[in-house]
Amino acid sequence: MMRCFLGVCLAALLANAASAGPAPLTVRDVFSPAGENARVMAVEAAVARAQASHGVISAAAAREITRKASIEYAPLDEIAAANARLHHRMEALLYVWRKRLSNEARAALHYGTTTVDIYDTTLSLQISSSLGLIMKRNDRILAALADLAKAHRDTPMVGRTLGQHALAMTFGKKVAVWIGELDRHQERLCEARARLDRSMILKGPVGSYAGLGARAGEIEASFALELGKPAPYADDWHGARDVYAETAADIALLSRTVARFGQEIFLLQSTDIGEVREALPGGTVSSSSMPQKVNPAGSEALMHYGRTLPRMSEVILDDVVNFYERDNTSRPNALMGDLLIETENMLTEFEKLISNLEIDEDHMRANLLKSGSLLRSQGVVQALTPRIGREEAAREVKAAAEESYASGKPFLDTLMARAKLSSMIDRDELARLLDPFADLEGSAAQVDAVLAASEISRRRGCERN
Repeated sequence: MMRCFLGVCLAALLANAASAGPAPLTVRDVFSPAGENARVMAVEAAVARAQASHGVISAAAAREITRKASIEYAPLDEIAAANARLHHRMEALLYVWRKRLSNEARAALHYGTTTVDIYDTTLSLQISSSLGLIMKRNDRILAALADLAKAHRDTPMVGRTLGQHALAMTFGKKVAVWIGELDRHQERLCEARARLDRSMILKGPVGSYAGLGARAGEIEASFALELGKPAPYADDWHGARDVYAETAADIALLSRTVARFGQEIFLLQSTDIGEVREALPGGTVSSSSMPQKVNPAGSEALMHYGRTLPRMSEVILDDVVNFYERDNTSRPNALMGDLLIETENMLTEFEKLISNLEIDEDHMRANLLKSGSLLRSQGVVQALTPRIGREEAAREVKAAAEESYASGKPFLDTLMARAKLSSMIDRDELARLLDPFADLEGSAAQVDAVLAASEISRRRGCERN
Protein backbone atom coordinates (compact mmCIF):
# COMPACT_ATOMS: atom_id res chain seq x y z
CA MET A 1 0.00 0.00 0.00
CA MET A 2 1.43 3.37 -1.00
CA ARG A 3 1.86 5.62 2.06
CA CYS A 4 1.59 9.35 1.43
CA PHE A 5 2.54 12.01 3.94
CA LEU A 6 1.07 15.46 3.73
CA GLY A 7 4.31 17.22 2.83
CA VAL A 8 4.80 14.95 -0.20
CA CYS A 9 1.50 13.60 -1.47
CA LEU A 10 -0.59 16.69 -0.76
CA ALA A 11 1.92 18.76 -2.74
CA ALA A 12 1.44 16.36 -5.63
CA LEU A 13 -2.33 16.43 -5.25
CA LEU A 14 -2.31 20.22 -5.29
CA ALA A 15 -0.15 20.31 -8.40
CA ASN A 16 -3.20 20.42 -10.63
CA ALA A 17 -5.08 23.05 -8.63
CA ALA A 18 -5.60 25.83 -11.13
CA SER A 19 -4.90 28.76 -8.83
CA ALA A 20 -2.59 27.20 -6.28
CA GLY A 21 0.32 25.90 -8.36
CA PRO A 22 2.56 23.17 -6.91
CA ALA A 23 1.94 24.53 -3.42
CA PRO A 24 -0.08 27.41 -2.01
CA LEU A 25 2.02 30.55 -1.99
CA THR A 26 -0.38 32.62 0.11
CA VAL A 27 -3.06 32.03 2.70
CA ARG A 28 -5.60 33.19 0.13
CA ASP A 29 -4.48 30.29 -2.07
CA VAL A 30 -5.05 27.87 0.81
CA PHE A 31 -8.65 29.03 1.23
CA SER A 32 -9.45 29.46 -2.46
CA PRO A 33 -12.07 27.08 -3.91
CA ALA A 34 -9.33 25.24 -5.78
CA GLY A 35 -7.10 25.04 -2.72
CA GLU A 36 -9.92 23.84 -0.47
CA ASN A 37 -11.23 21.23 -2.91
CA ALA A 38 -7.72 19.90 -3.48
CA ARG A 39 -7.38 19.38 0.26
CA VAL A 40 -10.81 17.80 0.57
CA MET A 41 -9.83 15.33 -2.14
CA ALA A 42 -6.50 14.67 -0.42
CA VAL A 43 -8.36 13.96 2.82
CA GLU A 44 -10.73 11.56 1.05
CA ALA A 45 -7.75 9.82 -0.51
CA ALA A 46 -6.16 9.45 2.93
CA VAL A 47 -9.40 7.93 4.23
CA ALA A 48 -9.37 5.44 1.36
CA ARG A 49 -5.74 4.41 1.98
CA ALA A 50 -6.40 4.03 5.70
CA GLN A 51 -9.47 1.89 5.06
CA ALA A 52 -7.60 -0.21 2.51
CA SER A 53 -4.80 -0.86 4.99
CA HIS A 54 -7.41 -2.41 7.32
CA GLY A 55 -9.21 -4.36 4.60
CA VAL A 56 -12.36 -2.22 4.53
CA ILE A 57 -12.01 -1.33 0.83
CA SER A 58 -9.69 -2.75 -1.81
CA ALA A 59 -6.16 -1.50 -2.34
CA ALA A 60 -6.96 -1.00 -6.02
CA ALA A 61 -9.84 1.34 -5.19
CA ALA A 62 -7.65 3.31 -2.78
CA ARG A 63 -4.93 3.64 -5.40
CA GLU A 64 -7.40 4.94 -8.00
CA ILE A 65 -8.95 7.42 -5.57
CA THR A 66 -5.47 8.68 -4.63
CA ARG A 67 -4.37 8.91 -8.27
CA LYS A 68 -7.48 10.91 -9.16
CA ALA A 69 -7.52 13.09 -6.05
CA SER A 70 -7.01 16.24 -8.10
CA ILE A 71 -9.36 19.00 -9.20
CA GLU A 72 -8.60 17.89 -12.73
CA TYR A 73 -11.11 15.15 -11.90
CA ALA A 74 -13.55 17.51 -10.18
CA PRO A 75 -13.66 20.81 -12.13
CA LEU A 76 -14.91 23.79 -10.17
CA ASP A 77 -17.53 24.78 -12.72
CA GLU A 78 -19.09 21.31 -12.64
CA ILE A 79 -19.11 21.32 -8.83
CA ALA A 80 -20.82 24.72 -8.82
CA ALA A 81 -23.50 23.45 -11.21
CA ALA A 82 -24.07 20.35 -9.09
CA ASN A 83 -24.22 22.40 -5.91
CA ALA A 84 -26.85 24.68 -7.43
CA ARG A 85 -29.02 21.59 -7.74
CA LEU A 86 -28.04 19.63 -4.59
CA HIS A 87 -27.37 22.51 -2.18
CA HIS A 88 -24.69 20.39 -0.47
CA ARG A 89 -21.04 21.14 -1.24
CA MET A 90 -19.75 17.69 -0.25
CA GLU A 91 -22.33 15.82 -2.29
CA ALA A 92 -21.71 18.14 -5.23
CA LEU A 93 -17.97 17.42 -5.18
CA LEU A 94 -18.52 13.67 -4.78
CA TYR A 95 -21.08 13.63 -7.61
CA VAL A 96 -18.63 15.25 -10.03
CA TRP A 97 -15.63 13.24 -8.87
CA ARG A 98 -17.39 9.85 -8.99
CA LYS A 99 -18.17 10.35 -12.67
CA ARG A 100 -14.41 10.00 -13.30
CA LEU A 101 -13.99 6.86 -11.16
CA SER A 102 -14.47 3.17 -11.86
CA ASN A 103 -17.44 1.40 -10.30
CA GLU A 104 -15.23 -0.08 -7.58
CA ALA A 105 -13.58 3.23 -6.66
CA ARG A 106 -16.92 5.06 -6.90
CA ALA A 107 -18.43 2.77 -4.27
CA ALA A 108 -15.33 3.05 -2.03
CA LEU A 109 -15.14 6.85 -2.09
CA HIS A 110 -16.41 8.49 1.12
CA TYR A 111 -17.33 5.03 2.43
CA GLY A 112 -18.66 5.14 6.00
CA THR A 113 -17.57 8.75 6.57
CA THR A 114 -19.50 11.94 7.21
CA THR A 115 -19.16 15.40 5.71
CA VAL A 116 -18.25 17.13 8.94
CA ASP A 117 -15.28 14.79 9.48
CA ILE A 118 -13.93 15.58 6.04
CA TYR A 119 -14.43 19.33 6.21
CA ASP A 120 -13.21 19.77 9.77
CA THR A 121 -10.08 17.78 8.97
CA THR A 122 -9.68 19.92 5.88
CA LEU A 123 -10.10 23.09 7.93
CA SER A 124 -7.50 21.90 10.43
CA LEU A 125 -5.09 21.30 7.53
CA GLN A 126 -5.88 24.71 6.05
CA ILE A 127 -5.31 26.49 9.35
CA SER A 128 -2.08 24.58 10.00
CA SER A 129 -0.78 25.35 6.49
CA SER A 130 -1.77 28.99 6.88
CA LEU A 131 0.01 29.27 10.21
CA GLY A 132 3.09 27.84 8.52
CA LEU A 133 2.95 30.60 5.90
CA ILE A 134 2.28 33.25 8.54
CA MET A 135 5.18 32.05 10.66
CA LYS A 136 7.54 32.10 7.66
CA ARG A 137 6.58 35.72 7.03
CA ASN A 138 7.01 36.48 10.70
CA ASP A 139 10.49 34.93 10.48
CA ARG A 140 11.33 37.34 7.66
CA ILE A 141 10.11 40.23 9.79
CA LEU A 142 12.22 38.99 12.70
CA ALA A 143 15.27 38.83 10.43
CA ALA A 144 14.64 42.40 9.23
CA LEU A 145 14.19 43.61 12.81
CA ALA A 146 17.39 41.81 13.81
CA ASP A 147 19.28 43.75 11.13
CA LEU A 148 17.71 46.97 12.39
CA ALA A 149 18.63 46.19 15.99
CA LYS A 150 22.23 45.38 15.04
CA ALA A 151 22.55 48.57 13.01
CA HIS A 152 21.28 50.69 15.91
CA ARG A 153 22.64 48.68 18.83
CA ASP A 154 24.47 51.78 20.07
CA THR A 155 22.29 54.56 18.64
CA PRO A 156 21.29 56.70 21.64
CA MET A 157 17.74 57.93 22.06
CA VAL A 158 15.56 58.97 24.95
CA GLY A 159 13.42 56.35 26.61
CA ARG A 160 9.91 57.50 27.43
CA THR A 161 7.55 56.39 30.17
CA LEU A 162 4.00 57.72 30.39
CA GLY A 163 4.87 60.08 27.54
CA GLN A 164 7.73 61.74 29.42
CA HIS A 165 11.49 61.64 28.95
CA ALA A 166 12.82 59.08 31.41
CA LEU A 167 16.31 57.66 30.78
CA ALA A 168 18.64 57.35 27.82
CA MET A 169 18.66 54.04 25.96
CA THR A 170 19.41 52.90 22.40
CA PHE A 171 17.10 52.45 19.45
CA GLY A 172 18.45 48.92 19.10
CA LYS A 173 17.09 48.18 22.56
CA LYS A 174 13.62 49.34 21.50
CA VAL A 175 13.73 47.04 18.48
CA ALA A 176 14.96 44.18 20.67
CA VAL A 177 11.76 44.47 22.71
CA TRP A 178 9.75 44.05 19.50
CA ILE A 179 11.82 40.99 18.56
CA GLY A 180 11.25 39.34 21.93
CA GLU A 181 7.51 39.86 21.69
CA LEU A 182 7.28 38.45 18.16
CA ASP A 183 9.36 35.44 19.22
CA ARG A 184 6.80 34.68 21.90
CA HIS A 185 4.06 34.86 19.28
CA GLN A 186 5.97 32.32 17.20
CA GLU A 187 5.99 30.01 20.22
CA ARG A 188 2.25 30.40 20.67
CA LEU A 189 1.57 29.67 17.01
CA CYS A 190 3.81 26.60 17.22
CA GLU A 191 1.77 25.33 20.15
CA ALA A 192 -1.53 26.02 18.37
CA ARG A 193 -0.25 24.30 15.25
CA ALA A 194 0.73 21.21 17.24
CA ARG A 195 -2.83 20.94 18.54
CA LEU A 196 -4.26 21.51 15.06
CA ASP A 197 -2.14 18.65 13.78
CA ARG A 198 -3.81 16.36 16.30
CA SER A 199 -7.22 17.51 15.07
CA MET A 200 -7.63 15.02 12.24
CA ILE A 201 -10.95 13.27 12.85
CA LEU A 202 -12.96 10.29 11.58
CA LYS A 203 -15.48 9.67 14.32
CA GLY A 204 -18.77 9.66 12.42
CA PRO A 205 -21.98 11.72 12.63
CA VAL A 206 -22.17 12.05 16.44
CA GLY A 207 -18.57 11.12 17.23
CA SER A 208 -19.31 7.51 18.18
CA TYR A 209 -17.41 5.88 15.26
CA ALA A 210 -20.71 4.65 13.78
CA GLY A 211 -20.34 3.69 10.12
CA LEU A 212 -16.62 2.91 10.22
CA GLY A 213 -16.85 -0.61 11.60
CA ALA A 214 -15.25 -2.43 14.50
CA ARG A 215 -11.76 -1.11 13.73
CA ALA A 216 -12.83 2.53 13.44
CA GLY A 217 -10.33 3.83 16.00
CA GLU A 218 -7.45 2.09 14.24
CA ILE A 219 -8.63 3.42 10.88
CA GLU A 220 -8.69 6.96 12.29
CA ALA A 221 -5.14 6.58 13.58
CA SER A 222 -4.01 5.28 10.19
CA PHE A 223 -5.86 8.15 8.51
CA ALA A 224 -3.91 10.71 10.53
CA LEU A 225 -0.69 8.89 9.70
CA GLU A 226 -1.56 8.98 5.99
CA LEU A 227 -1.80 12.78 6.32
CA GLY A 228 1.60 12.87 8.01
CA LYS A 229 0.08 13.83 11.35
CA PRO A 230 0.44 12.43 14.89
CA ALA A 231 -2.17 10.37 16.70
CA PRO A 232 -5.47 12.29 16.74
CA TYR A 233 -7.29 13.34 19.88
CA ALA A 234 -9.29 10.51 21.41
CA ASP A 235 -12.24 12.75 22.23
CA ASP A 236 -14.92 13.85 19.79
CA TRP A 237 -13.98 17.51 19.59
CA HIS A 238 -16.48 18.57 16.90
CA GLY A 239 -18.82 20.18 19.40
CA ALA A 240 -15.85 21.75 21.22
CA ARG A 241 -14.07 24.36 19.10
CA ASP A 242 -11.34 25.23 21.59
CA VAL A 243 -8.42 24.53 19.26
CA TYR A 244 -9.82 26.81 16.57
CA ALA A 245 -10.66 29.41 19.21
CA GLU A 246 -7.12 29.22 20.57
CA THR A 247 -5.76 29.93 17.10
CA ALA A 248 -8.11 32.91 16.72
CA ALA A 249 -7.10 34.23 20.15
CA ASP A 250 -3.41 33.90 19.26
CA ILE A 251 -4.02 35.81 16.04
CA ALA A 252 -5.91 38.52 17.95
CA LEU A 253 -2.99 38.92 20.34
CA LEU A 254 -0.49 39.01 17.47
CA SER A 255 -2.53 41.73 15.78
CA ARG A 256 -2.55 43.82 18.96
CA THR A 257 1.22 43.49 19.20
CA VAL A 258 1.68 44.55 15.59
CA ALA A 259 -0.72 47.46 16.18
CA ARG A 260 1.41 48.53 19.15
CA PHE A 261 4.51 48.57 16.97
CA GLY A 262 2.60 50.49 14.30
CA GLN A 263 1.36 53.03 16.83
CA GLU A 264 4.86 53.58 18.18
CA ILE A 265 6.26 54.11 14.69
CA PHE A 266 3.31 56.41 13.99
CA LEU A 267 4.14 58.52 17.05
CA LEU A 268 7.92 58.54 16.57
CA GLN A 269 7.53 60.05 13.10
CA SER A 270 5.26 62.85 14.23
CA THR A 271 6.60 66.30 13.39
CA ASP A 272 7.34 67.10 17.02
CA ILE A 273 9.46 63.97 17.52
CA GLY A 274 10.72 63.08 14.04
CA GLU A 275 12.97 60.17 15.02
CA VAL A 276 11.83 57.79 12.27
CA ARG A 277 9.98 58.13 9.00
CA GLU A 278 8.28 55.90 6.46
CA ALA A 279 9.97 56.24 3.10
CA LEU A 280 7.13 56.56 0.60
CA PRO A 281 7.44 55.91 -3.16
CA GLY A 282 8.28 58.90 -5.30
CA GLY A 283 5.22 60.79 -6.43
CA THR A 284 3.18 59.76 -3.39
CA VAL A 285 0.63 62.42 -2.40
CA SER A 286 -0.23 62.45 1.32
CA SER A 287 -2.54 65.42 1.35
CA SER A 288 -4.53 67.18 -1.35
CA SER A 289 -4.42 70.49 0.51
CA MET A 290 -1.08 70.42 2.38
CA PRO A 291 1.71 69.37 0.00
CA GLN A 292 4.37 69.42 2.74
CA LYS A 293 2.83 66.49 4.59
CA VAL A 294 4.16 62.93 4.50
CA ASN A 295 1.46 60.88 6.21
CA PRO A 296 2.29 57.59 7.96
CA ALA A 297 0.18 55.23 5.86
CA GLY A 298 1.89 51.94 6.74
CA SER A 299 1.87 52.37 10.50
CA GLU A 300 -1.72 53.57 10.39
CA ALA A 301 -2.68 50.36 8.55
CA LEU A 302 -1.15 48.25 11.32
CA MET A 303 -3.20 50.11 13.91
CA HIS A 304 -6.33 49.34 11.88
CA TYR A 305 -5.54 45.61 11.77
CA GLY A 306 -5.13 45.68 15.54
CA ARG A 307 -8.73 46.86 15.80
CA THR A 308 -10.38 44.63 13.19
CA LEU A 309 -8.71 41.23 13.64
CA PRO A 310 -9.63 40.89 17.32
CA ARG A 311 -13.25 41.62 16.40
CA MET A 312 -13.17 38.80 13.83
CA SER A 313 -11.57 36.51 16.41
CA GLU A 314 -14.40 37.16 18.85
CA VAL A 315 -16.89 35.43 16.55
CA ILE A 316 -14.73 32.30 16.48
CA LEU A 317 -14.34 32.45 20.26
CA ASP A 318 -18.13 32.66 20.56
CA ASP A 319 -18.43 29.36 18.70
CA VAL A 320 -16.88 27.55 21.70
CA VAL A 321 -20.34 27.83 23.31
CA ASN A 322 -21.86 25.31 20.97
CA PHE A 323 -24.81 22.93 20.54
CA TYR A 324 -24.69 19.25 21.49
CA GLU A 325 -22.36 16.94 19.54
CA ARG A 326 -22.07 18.54 16.13
CA ASP A 327 -24.36 21.48 15.56
CA ASN A 328 -21.69 24.12 15.23
CA THR A 329 -22.50 26.72 12.63
CA SER A 330 -20.37 26.71 9.51
CA ARG A 331 -19.94 30.45 9.13
CA PRO A 332 -17.27 30.76 11.84
CA ASN A 333 -15.25 28.23 9.81
CA ALA A 334 -15.44 30.52 6.78
CA LEU A 335 -14.54 33.47 8.98
CA MET A 336 -11.40 31.62 10.10
CA GLY A 337 -10.22 31.73 6.51
CA ASP A 338 -10.91 35.46 6.29
CA LEU A 339 -9.08 36.01 9.58
CA LEU A 340 -5.97 34.17 8.43
CA ILE A 341 -5.96 35.92 5.04
CA GLU A 342 -6.14 39.29 6.81
CA THR A 343 -3.37 38.21 9.18
CA GLU A 344 -1.07 37.54 6.27
CA ASN A 345 -2.05 40.92 4.77
CA MET A 346 -1.19 42.58 8.09
CA LEU A 347 2.25 40.98 8.23
CA THR A 348 2.85 41.93 4.58
CA GLU A 349 2.20 45.56 5.53
CA PHE A 350 4.45 45.23 8.57
CA GLU A 351 7.30 43.72 6.53
CA LYS A 352 6.96 46.52 3.98
CA LEU A 353 6.97 49.15 6.74
CA ILE A 354 10.15 47.80 8.33
CA SER A 355 11.92 47.63 4.97
CA ASN A 356 11.02 51.27 4.26
CA LEU A 357 11.72 52.65 7.74
CA GLU A 358 14.32 55.42 7.92
CA ILE A 359 16.01 56.22 11.24
CA ASP A 360 17.02 59.81 12.02
CA GLU A 361 19.90 59.40 14.46
CA ASP A 362 20.54 63.14 14.62
CA HIS A 363 16.98 63.85 15.65
CA MET A 364 17.15 61.10 18.26
CA ARG A 365 20.25 62.74 19.72
CA ALA A 366 18.68 66.19 19.62
CA ASN A 367 15.56 64.98 21.42
CA LEU A 368 17.68 63.28 24.06
CA LEU A 369 19.56 66.53 24.65
CA LYS A 370 16.31 68.40 25.31
CA SER A 371 16.40 66.79 28.73
CA GLY A 372 20.13 66.22 28.68
CA SER A 373 21.72 65.84 32.09
CA LEU A 374 18.30 65.69 33.79
CA LEU A 375 18.03 62.15 32.45
CA ARG A 376 20.85 61.20 34.83
CA SER A 377 19.09 62.20 38.05
CA GLN A 378 18.79 58.55 39.11
CA GLY A 379 22.58 58.13 38.93
CA VAL A 380 23.10 61.20 41.09
CA VAL A 381 20.72 59.87 43.75
CA GLN A 382 22.56 56.55 43.73
CA ALA A 383 25.94 58.27 44.14
CA LEU A 384 24.69 60.41 47.04
CA THR A 385 22.78 57.68 48.88
CA PRO A 386 25.83 56.30 50.81
CA ARG A 387 26.69 59.85 51.87
CA ILE A 388 23.36 61.38 52.92
CA GLY A 389 20.85 58.53 52.73
CA ARG A 390 18.39 57.53 50.01
CA GLU A 391 15.44 59.72 51.02
CA GLU A 392 17.51 62.87 51.58
CA ALA A 393 19.38 62.37 48.31
CA ALA A 394 16.10 61.94 46.38
CA ARG A 395 14.63 65.11 47.93
CA GLU A 396 17.69 67.22 47.16
CA VAL A 397 18.03 65.99 43.57
CA LYS A 398 14.31 66.43 42.89
CA ALA A 399 14.40 70.00 44.19
CA ALA A 400 17.42 70.77 42.00
CA ALA A 401 15.68 69.25 38.96
CA GLU A 402 12.55 71.32 39.54
CA GLU A 403 14.66 74.48 39.80
CA SER A 404 16.46 73.59 36.57
CA TYR A 405 13.12 73.10 34.75
CA ALA A 406 11.71 76.36 36.12
CA SER A 407 14.73 78.58 35.63
CA GLY A 408 16.38 77.03 32.60
CA LYS A 409 19.68 76.82 34.49
CA PRO A 410 21.92 73.79 33.85
CA PHE A 411 21.10 70.89 36.16
CA LEU A 412 24.76 70.75 37.22
CA ASP A 413 24.57 74.34 38.47
CA THR A 414 21.31 73.87 40.40
CA LEU A 415 22.76 70.77 42.05
CA MET A 416 25.99 72.50 43.08
CA ALA A 417 24.03 75.50 44.37
CA ARG A 418 22.55 73.30 47.10
CA ALA A 419 24.87 73.49 50.09
CA LYS A 420 24.10 69.99 51.32
CA LEU A 421 25.13 68.54 47.98
CA SER A 422 28.13 70.70 47.16
CA SER A 423 29.79 69.61 50.41
CA MET A 424 29.26 65.95 49.57
CA ILE A 425 30.35 65.73 45.92
CA ASP A 426 32.74 67.70 43.76
CA ARG A 427 31.80 69.32 40.49
CA ASP A 428 33.97 67.09 38.28
CA GLU A 429 32.47 63.89 39.70
CA LEU A 430 28.98 65.32 39.29
CA ALA A 431 29.71 66.34 35.70
CA ARG A 432 30.73 62.76 34.89
CA LEU A 433 27.55 61.43 36.49
CA LEU A 434 25.43 63.82 34.44
CA ASP A 435 26.73 62.76 31.02
CA PRO A 436 23.43 62.01 29.20
CA PHE A 437 25.16 59.46 26.96
CA ALA A 438 26.62 57.45 29.83
CA ASP A 439 25.31 54.09 31.02
CA LEU A 440 24.10 52.75 27.67
CA GLU A 441 25.92 49.44 28.07
CA GLY A 442 22.82 47.76 29.44
CA SER A 443 20.83 48.61 26.32
CA ALA A 444 23.54 47.26 24.04
CA ALA A 445 23.90 44.09 26.10
CA GLN A 446 20.16 43.53 25.94
CA VAL A 447 20.27 43.77 22.15
CA ASP A 448 23.01 41.13 22.02
CA ALA A 449 21.13 38.79 24.37
CA VAL A 450 17.80 39.12 22.56
CA LEU A 451 19.36 38.59 19.14
CA ALA A 452 21.20 35.48 20.33
CA ALA A 453 18.03 34.00 21.85
CA SER A 454 15.96 34.88 18.79
CA GLU A 455 18.45 33.27 16.43
CA ILE A 456 18.30 30.06 18.45
CA SER A 457 14.49 30.12 18.38
CA ARG A 458 14.38 30.64 14.64
CA ARG A 459 16.81 27.76 14.03
CA ARG A 460 14.76 25.45 16.23
CA GLY A 461 11.44 26.43 14.69
CA CYS A 462 8.63 24.34 16.16
CA GLU A 463 10.76 21.38 17.16
CA ARG A 464 10.01 22.06 20.85
CA ASN A 465 6.57 20.64 20.10
